[in-house]
Amino acid sequence: MPRIALLSFAHVHAHGYAQQVRDHKDAEIACIWDDDPARGKPAAEQYGVPYFSDLSKVLSDGSIDGVVVNAPTSQHPQVIGAAVEAGKNVFTEKALTVTTADSNRLVEAVRRKGIKFMISLPSRTNPEVLFLKKVVDDGLIGKVTLMRARIAHCAALDSWFHDGSAWFGDEKLAGGGALFDLGCHTVDVMRWILGEPASVIAKVNNYSGAYDIDDNSAAVVEFKNKALGILDVSWVHRAGPNTMELYGTEGFVGKGYPGGGIVLQSKKALADGLEGTVHPSNLPKPPATPMNQWVASMVEDAPMTITVEDGRNLTELLEGIYTSSREGRSVGFPIA
Repeated sequence: MPRIALLSFAHVHAHGYAQQVRDHKDAEIACIWDDDPARGKPAAEQYGVPYFSDLSKVLSDGSIDGVVVNAPTSQHPQVIGAAVEAGKNVFTEKALTVTTADSNRLVEAVRRKGIKFMISLPSRTNPEVLFLKKVVDDGLIGKVTLMRARIAHCAALDSWFHDGSAWFGDEKLAGGGALFDLGCHTVDVMRWILGEPASVIAKVNNYSGAYDIDDNSAAVVEFKNKALGILDVSWVHRAGPNTMELYGTEGFVGKGYPGGGIVLQSKKALADGLEGTVHPSNLPKPPATPMNQWVASMVEDAPMTITVEDGRNLTELLEGIYTSSREGRSVGFPIA
């Protein structure tokens, strides 16, 4: 049974991942490391395992099979890098790193060491998202000309981040605000569905002043297949649906509307001579959750559907968006 070290409780999802490991029939929590004793010690007491303030002691323990990383994103190159070099299997919260250069180094290290690596991108296991991708891959809406994706909530309006989660509002620690945190979900899915980006132009700003970090953004991405992507990410929206829409030469597919479900309009999907709107219910069966995939890969060498390269590609597109806004210009890809 894999013995898992939990590395930091800085992230708001840390306890959720800890519970997933604790409740898994094929894994157990071995210990907890955190560079902040005020976070780490209570967590160790809660889960009944030892606490360490020295990361090297955890990573040098040959009985530790894997680590779950919930450190601030700015620490990922050091924390993940050290775990990989120690030969530990890694599960990490997104984003992979702040810069593409750091992501490239982690990709190289993961490949060289041959460890099991998983980045938590749960939208890739969502049946509705999987249906959108299948529609595109099967050509049911023809060639995609535009994708629009919105994700937003009121974190800045209601000052969600404080105490142990205050680092989310610190650009040095977090790497970015609403776009870098919440936006990972839609930015990753857009990159996954539409492929390699060619260029981006964006505006990323601070509307509320609640935190000294971005809380509102809009970006237009041109992909190498000529499709355009519109990304809308915010911590300052009180209400509204979080939609994904894809428009193509032969139809349209979207999700996230009030009432739920998928909307599909496709000449190719309907019978000859019949046109209209379809609300599909037979969605793809989702793969296991990222955590369950990771544990299964350690226990039985099961394949995983999310890779370290996916994490790298997400960081690259995020970095391009921020660079475009900061420098007031269109930014091309790839970013070295």
